[in-house]
Amino acid sequence: MAGVSAPAAHLVAVAAFDQVQLLDVTGPVEVFTTANAFGARYDVRIVSFNGADVRTSAGVRIGVDGGPESLPRRVGTVVVPGRRDWRAAVADQELVTFAAGLGRRCKRVASVCAGAFVLAATGVLDGRRAATHWELARELATAYPQVRVEADPVFVRDGHVTTSAGVTAGIDLALALVEEDHGAALARRVAQQLVVFMARPGGQSQFSARLSSREAKHPAVRQVMDVVGADPGTHHSLDVLARRAGLSARHLSRLFREETGMTPGQYVESLRMEAARALLEAGNDPVEIVAAESGFGSSETMRRVFQQSLGVAPTAYRARFRTTAAGGRPTAAEL
Repeated sequence: MAGVSAPAAHLVAVAAFDQVQLLDVTGPVEVFTTANAFGARYDVRIVSFNGADVRTSAGVRIGVDGGPESLPRRVGTVVVPGRRDWRAAVADQELVTFAAGLGRRCKRVASVCAGAFVLAATGVLDGRRAATHWELARELATAYPQVRVEADPVFVRDGHVTTSAGVTAGIDLALALVEEDHGAALARRVAQQLVVFMARPGGQSQFSARLSSREAKHPAVRQVMDVVGADPGTHHSLDVLARRAGLSARHLSRLFREETGMTPGQYVESLRMEAARALLEAGNDPVEIVAAESGFGSSETMRRVFQQSLGVAPTAYRARFRTTAAGGRPTAAEL
């Protein structure tokens, strides 16, 4: 209809600073700009606190569109990426002040990977649920106890704040924001164009490193941990472990929880899952044999534990992490 103007573009401001992770910046930018090809209207601008170009942790220089003064008074979305050394990032008062100022001007704010530490330093995550890279989740919770850190989700929304897991999870986050703005159909076309999942199967626990339980000080607990670690596939009931430690089952359970943060049974299950992950990644044995060798007894029990802990079935886990060869790709049924 004549005289009807097009809706204003949604301004996305991506904060940039020296040593920022390259993909933390370019991943979301690629999603928003690709969405424009399918009917969205995003005005994406990369800004630094002083308007100067920045050098990323990969050594690639990023040209910026200006400083915060180059933006209009109100911004649609602010994206705060991270840097590997989060301590240096939060110690940079200019960066924290820059992020806080952008956050006050926007309708919604998001962080990628260790960018959650910068948002936490501004106070915007106080009392909110948040995600970050799986390797940094415990550090975020320790450094900012007022933040309710969730270690497994690829991204977490809490009110107008969305935080994502590590690096490529910024793409997942941006896709979710595009879907929020323009619906699932348009977001799906963007995902297809970029050859990524619309919704990534499973959480980030499937990418995490091997079990790292707390260091136990009590000799009885260390003894039990050594026994289980030496052969996770052996029968390790609470009573058997308690007898090995020369303690009552109740006393061992209490000590174990105090020392490791988990029960003996949870520890045994965790080590069995780690053993199964190693077998799935390295070999071709059927899942029934992997389940028996790692102590699960049955493939159904192993499948249930994998689904609960990692969000994926053992067969899908093997297909994703055993090899980059085409034959290693998961089937539709496995996904």
